[in-house]
Amino acid sequence: MREVLSSEWLKLRSVNSTRTAIGAAAAMVLAGVLWTFYVSGVAEDRGGMLRAAAPEAGFLPLTQVSLALIGVLAITSEHATGTIRASLVAVPKRSTLLLAKTAVVTMTTFAAGSAILLVTYASSRLIAGDRRLGFNDASFADDLPMLAASALSVTVLALVGLGLGFATRSTAAAVVSVVALLFVLPGIANYLPSPWNAQVSALLLPNLVPQIAGRHLSTRLGEGFLPPWAAAIALVAYAVGALAVGLHLLRKRDA
Repeated sequence: MREVLSSEWLKLRSVNSTRTAIGAAAAMVLAGVLWTFYVSGVAEDRGGMLRAAAPEAGFLPLTQVSLALIGVLAITSEHATGTIRASLVAVPKRSTLLLAKTAVVTMTTFAAGSAILLVTYASSRLIAGDRRLGFNDASFADDLPMLAASALSVTVLALVGLGLGFATRSTAAAVVSVVALLFVLPGIANYLPSPWNAQVSALLLPNLVPQIAGRHLSTRLGEGFLPPWAAAIALVAYAVGALAVGLHLLRKRDA
């Protein structure tokens, strides 16, 4: 297993797409800096307190989608180039191949996502200074659950992308599926009749992050229906479900 992990780590870090995806995700830091400068200027012009969205929350989808590409391309790039055949010859046990890719993608995306979130958080608070912008009212200890939940969501999206990549063998199909989970399904849930809109929305991936941190959903949809532990289980279930489907199809089909 150690040799397989080393091989998968070498594959992941040697391709340009991994560096490009991390670079795109790191654009969250720049976006957060620009946003903080903007709202700081607005607050000064108004001469009072402002209730602005936290940049690490507002720009989280950028990091989620960007790092999800790492999970998708970890397998679909091999199908595109045909190297998946060599991988399966070297690792005949297909569950071992999936587990190795899962471990490497998990470590990479969690480390990158956590670093990007922390740098965005720190830089925005440093720029905000003593200005009361709303998102800098709480202490780091109070914001830590939200940061941890956000980092977990980034990793889960990458693993969902990996599982869908195994299942579809297509970069485009897997990416579209990830985007649908993040943006399309929540939009559809809003149009469901009450109280189904709030109940379904509480289970959708973007809305699990605030619930893990013990925060409620928007008042338009009602309060979150899941306690933090249940929201965390539901979030992890997305990754487990996608990987289970991917493993089933990997075992069922030829390379």
